[in-house]
Amino acid sequence: MNTPLTPADADRDADAELVHRLSPGWVGWRHDFHRFPETGFEEHATADRVAALLQAMGLEVHRGVGGTGVVASLTVGQGAGVIGLRADMDALALQENAPGRPHASTRAGCMHACGHDGHMAMLLGAAELLTRRRDFDGTVRFIFQPAEEHGRGAAAMLADGLLTRFPMDEIYGAHNIPGLPTGHIATRSGGLMASEDNFVIRITGRGGHAARPHMAVDPLVIGAEIVLALQTVVARSVDPRHPAVVSCTEFITDGIRNAIPTEVVIKGDTRSDHPEVQALLERRMRELCEGICQAHGARCEFSYTHEFAPTVNWPQCVDVAVRAAQAVVGAGQVEAHTPPMMISEDFGRFLQELPGAFVFIGNGAGEGVPGATPLHNAAYDFNDTLVPLGARYFAELARVRLPRR
Repeated sequence: MNTPLTPADADRDADAELVHRLSPGWVGWRHDFHRFPETGFEEHATADRVAALLQAMGLEVHRGVGGTGVVASLTVGQGAGVIGLRADMDALALQENAPGRPHASTRAGCMHACGHDGHMAMLLGAAELLTRRRDFDGTVRFIFQPAEEHGRGAAAMLADGLLTRFPMDEIYGAHNIPGLPTGHIATRSGGLMASEDNFVIRITGRGGHAARPHMAVDPLVIGAEIVLALQTVVARSVDPRHPAVVSCTEFITDGIRNAIPTEVVIKGDTRSDHPEVQALLERRMRELCEGICQAHGARCEFSYTHEFAPTVNWPQCVDVAVRAAQAVVGAGQVEAHTPPMMISEDFGRFLQELPGAFVFIGNGAGEGVPGATPLHNAAYDFNDTLVPLGARYFAELARVRLPRR
């Protein structure tokens, strides 16, 4: 005896057939984006391609939002609800090292090493699914954001009137994560990712002959002392209940082998998940740097800038994201209480303005597994199996949040 299909079963079968038929084209778009990467606010050809694909689907498309951003809208039915679905577009200034990769970057010193090519393909796939199925009731905004890598694009789109020109009730985003098994989806309520702040410490001493150090004020030795002292900030000033990271990543001098330098520049970044911790890090770092320089008779210039807001998910939107994820990959592959990470994402800036949620999608885990190469690595590549999965997830968000009446 055959059990009759329910409407939900029929919808899933129709969806699966359509995804199977369309996904090779979506993967092709991903490979095209990978071949022609562009860095933040330079995504002109990328935006042209995105806009052309969206227009070919019959969507209302707006260009130049926040510089090179693209926003497309699709309204179905009479529903008043509006949600935003966001993908990032920019690449990294990094030389790709992937001999034999057929879709490798054609642009020297630039590659998609963070998977934004895949994120665009996923959202474009979702747009095509929703325009063909039209199985929701309300409005979906498809947001393609520039300049995520340096934390400037979201603010630029907001300053250009994103939320007044294209009102939304909620916004959702996703990022691939190597180290998480392929197709697993993970999120949490509250803080998911940290803020990122950048610092520059400029130490000016008095250079001199390496054989006569008593006549110099050696900024290199002072800088070394500062690098070590900064490691005590988290260990001895931050409440252990709050995560924080201080990393010195560059140490630059104007000296030569037999000359003590006059100037040393130390650069790096900090990560935290709370404004009070951000303020504490900045204050303690400034006090240590200025105090150590003063003790040695050197001059200190300390610069500290706030680059990324923490990504703090809204609980009610996490519920929506989890339901959509479970519908696509099954409850056993969805983690709704994943531990927070100290990485940063420009999506956090949107969540300061309106409700929303962000999820991680596993790109692959394990030695030799496709997609397991770390982000920002010259050999990284987005896992193509995630393109149809991500497209279905984004489309399912619209169905969950804007159900047909």
